[in-house]
Amino acid sequence: MIIRAQKTELQRAIRTVMSAIPGKTTMDILTCILIDATVDQIKFTATDTELGIETVVSGEIDERGLICIDAKLFSDIVSKLPSSEVTITTDSNLQIRITCENTELRIVGKDGTEFASLPSIDRENPVVMSQFALREMIEQTIFSIAVNDANKLMTGALLETNENEIRMVCLDGHRIAIRRMKLDEVVPTFKVIIPGKTLSDLQKIMSGEEEDKVHIYFTKNEVLFDLEGTIVISRLIEGTYFRIDQMLSNDFDTKITVRKADLAASVSRAMLFTSESEKRPLVVSIADRDMNLKINSPARGSMSDDIQITKEGKDLMIGFNPKFVADALNVIRDDKITIYFLNSKSPCFIRDEQQSYVYLILPVNFVA
Repeated sequence: MIIRAQKTELQRAIRTVMSAIPGKTTMDILTCILIDATVDQIKFTATDTELGIETVVSGEIDERGLICIDAKLFSDIVSKLPSSEVTITTDSNLQIRITCENTELRIVGKDGTEFASLPSIDRENPVVMSQFALREMIEQTIFSIAVNDANKLMTGALLETNENEIRMVCLDGHRIAIRRMKLDEVVPTFKVIIPGKTLSDLQKIMSGEEEDKVHIYFTKNEVLFDLEGTIVISRLIEGTYFRIDQMLSNDFDTKITVRKADLAASVSRAMLFTSESEKRPLVVSIADRDMNLKINSPARGSMSDDIQITKEGKDLMIGFNPKFVADALNVIRDDKITIYFLNSKSPCFIRDEQQSYVYLILPVNFVA
C-alpha cells in the first residue's frame, strides 16, 4: 500500500477516530487504526466493539492495500512531522514506512484483515437534521446523564421521534433534562437509548454548522450517524426507559420569571461556598418581587443575594444543589426564564412556553 495525504488531514482523521480506541483492552487489534485503501477512498476506522468510527481521508492512493497501525504511536508520530505531505508505504511483511520531507520513520503494523469490520446497517428512512441542531440537543441534555450507575439506563440518553419532532431525555436520579426540536419532515417513530459516551464523542466530531447535515439510521440494536464523510456506529442500551411523561407536571403553586443572567451570576457566586467534600444547599426564598439566594458554609463562609423577579402564586422557601441549577442555566439561551414550583418538597421545572426545553431539579433538605 502506498498513500499520500497532508499532515493536517491525517491529524484530523486520527483525532476523529481516536474516540473509539478503548482505554483498556486485552485485544491488541483494538488499539489500532485500520487504514483501508483497497478501493477509491482512504478510510481510517477504529472500534472498541461497542462504538465504531470511520472517516474518509483526503489524499492519493498510489498502491491499494490495508494495514492496522497502533493508534497512539501513529498519532504521536504524525503530530511531530513537518507540516507537509506525508507518504505511508507498507510491504508484505507488515512493515510501515512513513516519510515527510527529509524525515523517515519505520514501524511494524498488524494484518488489516484481522480488524473487526463495523456492523452493516441498512440506510433507509433516515432522520435528517443539521449537525448544529443535534450538537446543541446533546449539549443541552447530556450534563444530566449518570456517568456511573448501577442502573445502566441512566448512563444513556433516550432519543425518540414522533411525526416531525425529535426529543432527547437524560436523567441521573436527581434531575431530568429534556430537549425537543422540530424536524423538516415527518419521520418514522423510533425510541432508543444511546450510550452517553457515544453522544459525548459524537458532539466532539460534529462540525456544528447549520448547513452540515447528519443522517441518523436506527436498527433494533444499533444507531448510525452519517456526518457526510464520517460515520459513527454505536450499540444501543437494551431495556425500557423510564416513564418520563409521568414525572412531568404542569401543576404549580408558585411561578417566577427572572433574568437568566442575574440568576446565573448569583448561583455562580453561591458555588464558591460548596465543594465535593462539603455539599451545601442553596436556599431560595421567594417573595412578591424578590428572590433571595443564600448559602452558608462553616468552612468557607456565606453569601446572600437578592434578585428581582415577577411572581405568581405563593411565597416559598426551597433548597437545591447549586450545581444542578447552574448546569441548566448554562445551556439555556433565553434572556428570561420561567421556573415553576409546587412546594418545598417537590421538584421545580425550568421550561419555556413551548416546552422545547424542560429541566426538572429535585430539591434538597436544608435548615432554615
